[in-house]
Amino acid sequence: MSTLIGGKRVLVTAGGSGIGRAIVDRFIAAGAHVHTCDVQKDFLKEVVSTNERVTASLADVGVPGEVETLVADAVDAMGGVDVLINNAGIGGPTAALEDISYADWDRTIGVNLNGMFYCIKNVAPHMKAQGSGCIVNISTASAKVSLPQRSPYVASKVGVLGLTHTVAREYGPFGIRCNTISPGAIATPIFWGGSARANTLTDDHNAALMRKLQANLARATPMGKSGLAEDIANAALYLASDDGRFVNSHDLVVDGGRTSLFIDPPAAD
Repeated sequence: MSTLIGGKRVLVTAGGSGIGRAIVDRFIAAGAHVHTCDVQKDFLKEVVSTNERVTASLADVGVPGEVETLVADAVDAMGGVDVLINNAGIGGPTAALEDISYADWDRTIGVNLNGMFYCIKNVAPHMKAQGSGCIVNISTASAKVSLPQRSPYVASKVGVLGLTHTVAREYGPFGIRCNTISPGAIATPIFWGGSARANTLTDDHNAALMRKLQANLARATPMGKSGLAEDIANAALYLASDDGRFVNSHDLVVDGGRTSLFIDPPAAD
């Protein structure tokens, strides 16, 4: 058990699968108490069954009332919140901007950006009252280099960066830090259509898709390998721990150097 995180009360959104589940598992292994949420009841049932220090709520972070209940549940279960990991997000549509519906745009912004605002708004008073806290918002490396045909997703995640910097300055005087993690391409089910589709696939098919995905990502990364959900969980643990106590308003890019491939000038002929 790490003395740097042990005993801390951590709220992780969308902790039922993928990066969120890896974050839950990593913090539990380090000795934290975790409350999480998800929109998938089966995912929550499974994650809660793994450890008595995990509690959960069924909640959609894009709905303000459900976030209010989520935070109240977390405070009731853990006695407070020391760390908020804003992980919940959706990929949104893949289409040219003019072909994106108003509803798809609003839903993507509603979950990815508004959802983080709702969570911070409801957690901040508890952190202010105790004079300490850490907020980690998950953005994306694509916020720096763009991602064609994914404008709602990228716009929402750029907004997360701005929200993070503002929260860091506004709440720093109250002992509350706020940072961002920007993952590169991480090998999770969302890359082949999200958890809803992944749930319809056989384990063998899932494994085959994951191997193909990892191979493709490896070719696009200077390190020659793809990232894993655990890499993001480790970054979150550092930012939330006492080791990261003076890190504030920072965007930690975890992408194996992949972003640099898009911003380096081409070699001269």
